[in-house]
Amino acid sequence: MIDAWLYSLVSVFLISLISFVGVATVLFKQKKLDRIVLYLVSFSVGGLLGDCFIHILPEAMEMTEGLMLGLYILSGILVSFAIEKFIHWRHCHIPTSRNHPHPFAFMNLIGDGVHNFIDGMIIGASYLTSFSLGFATTLAVMLHEIPQEFGDFGVLLHGGFERRRALLMNFVTALTAVLGTVTSLLLFSFVDGLTAFLLPFTIGSFIYIASSDLIPELHKETNPKKSLLEMVMIVAGILFMLLILLIE
Repeated sequence: MIDAWLYSLVSVFLISLISFVGVATVLFKQKKLDRIVLYLVSFSVGGLLGDCFIHILPEAMEMTEGLMLGLYILSGILVSFAIEKFIHWRHCHIPTSRNHPHPFAFMNLIGDGVHNFIDGMIIGASYLTSFSLGFATTLAVMLHEIPQEFGDFGVLLHGGFERRRALLMNFVTALTAVLGTVTSLLLFSFVDGLTAFLLPFTIGSFIYIASSDLIPELHKETNPKKSLLEMVMIVAGILFMLLILLIE
């Protein structure tokens, strides 16, 4: 149990540091950055789906079977849908300025904080199951956080935040993952079957992120060669998760 606390907290803190990836926008031109992110997204899709079906699903099937397993997976999809809806809940027609950041930027921060909190709970539950599952899930979260943080940083800048403030606010919302992990590890002692719920919930959440958020971005690229490379990167992400399983 002590090891689970240590591994979980170290993992979510490292993931929180990814929120500073927005600094890279200073180092690269936008067009080059877009190309890099595109292939990161592709690799992330493979990593998320690979983690779901190679690592998490076998563990979840040992704890939960039949109807409840399906319902827990569906709950992960529905909650992810609700969070995304909340992020896009409202917008403002007053011009953006330093004195008037748009509400959608604050909605994005709140939604991102909730999303990171759930990621933290998922990582905590994964390490409680086994180190290998926790490690694989941490990597899957990291993979989708990198392109997501680029997007979140862009949303905050578009919403009227200064670059320094946008980086700080992104980091603050990222730290909610630590709170989620602590909550998960504490509840484990008092709530029976928490891990049995959170593992299939994770599958639903990751499937939603990969299929609803990331894959549509890849479809925006119509160049055959680049599209083929996207496919190669998706397969590479899956193979990466398979390699982790083989190393265990």
